[in-house]
Amino acid sequence: MEAISKQEALLVLMEDAENIKNLIKHQKNSLCIAQCKAFEEVVDTQMYGFSRQVTYAIRLKIISEKEGQRILADLEKELNILYMEVYEGFGKGGNELAK
Repeated sequence: MEAISKQEALLVLMEDAENIKNLIKHQKNSLCIAQCKAFEEVVDTQMYGFSRQVTYAIRLKIISEKEGQRILADLEKELNILYMEVYEGFGKGGNELAK
């Protein structure tokens, strides 16, 4: 089996984090995001899976616990911002994410 570098592992984690952000960014129906439990559950499931990937990388000592916590905190912060944009757009009668 080939060894994986820290940079390769971080790249994979960042790509997966970007995929989760894109779930929200590409959802054009704000009403669904604002009122659809299924969409929230999809994002929650993705976040849980991502947190398990981060934990695995920490356990393998590919990244430090501090790096893992930062990656998760940054992603959660960005997702909160995206959700706020959706809810603000929805509250103003918009049906798309603010760009």
